[in-house]
Amino acid sequence: MIPILDLKAQYESIKHEINAAIAEVLESTRFILGPNVAAFEEEVAEYLGVGYAVGVASGTDALLLTLRAYGIGPGDEVIVPAYTFFATAEVVSLLGATPTFVDIDPETYCIDVRGIEERITEPIKAIIPVHLYGHPADMDPMLALAREYGLKVIEDNAQAFGAEYTGRKTGSLGDAGCLSFYPSKNLGGYGDGGTVVTNDARVAAQVRLLRTHGWRRKYYSETIGYNSRLDELQAAILRVKLRHVDSWNDRRREVAQAYGRRLTEFGVIIPSEASYARHVYHLYVVRVQRRAELQKRLRAMGIASAIYYPVPLHLVGAYVELGHGQGDFPEAERAAQESLALPMFPEMSDEQLAYVVGAVESVSARTKLSVSH
Repeated sequence: MIPILDLKAQYESIKHEINAAIAEVLESTRFILGPNVAAFEEEVAEYLGVGYAVGVASGTDALLLTLRAYGIGPGDEVIVPAYTFFATAEVVSLLGATPTFVDIDPETYCIDVRGIEERITEPIKAIIPVHLYGHPADMDPMLALAREYGLKVIEDNAQAFGAEYTGRKTGSLGDAGCLSFYPSKNLGGYGDGGTVVTNDARVAAQVRLLRTHGWRRKYYSETIGYNSRLDELQAAILRVKLRHVDSWNDRRREVAQAYGRRLTEFGVIIPSEASYARHVYHLYVVRVQRRAELQKRLRAMGIASAIYYPVPLHLVGAYVELGHGQGDFPEAERAAQESLALPMFPEMSDEQLAYVVGAVESVSARTKLSVSH
């Protein structure tokens, strides 16, 4: 079986560094907000070129605590793309606010900036662009709109660590950026983890307060907070992996380019890369009309694939009360019906890549996959 990603292969490539980092934490017995968390926060801030980084328990918590730090709550609305992982909208709802959906750009899968302004009303307080699958959203026109209407821009950078927009790292462009270190991410830990990055000292301080029960001083809660701290062991692991993430992203791009040179003639649409973007291919997502048949045949040939995501957010059961229906966000709906992720990981060999391409070619020869237009 060729997997979607191979975490074992990655571990084997840096095993001695990882084991040494873990052993050091175990010997220190500093397990909560220790020196590795502090060092990792500094290193991430430097890597992204921002003033502050605050480690939290997950990418979802990073979004939640950032929205809370900006005062988002009941009666407010936040613009989010209609096609992304559920957490992007979920955190808005958890704070009593309402997500306002905008369709996606079919070329990049990111929020279509052209659809944002018409959705801005008095209750809108923020925009959450998602750099989906590792491709940056089109940030400059969005930031200009945000300035015009007095909105905050909070980047969901869970899937695009190391990606660039006009030469600047994603996560550093808006008022704040939210990172996820879920194991499958380009920079992934061995459990959950996340970080909020910003140049806003007040927001950084507020997130630090919120992540530990509202404490500035132990046991003296100044506000209702959370238990949402980046784990010391995860920080130690992530510090090791941060040293390798650029080379891993380079290899992801090589794999993507090799896919692209060979897949275009076989009835699938390959991912695109906008002129302003440096895509880091967290996932390699193609589009095909006869997706179920392709996936079934790949599975029979020992090749894993996955659907991200089968239901656009406006059609999930949790948001029935918003009153959306089929056809409201057509590009999000098409992506949900046609997108399929093929194996993509830095350790993928040329032989594995050739086998996947050969399998798609074989399926295409027997079945008209039909390129989506």
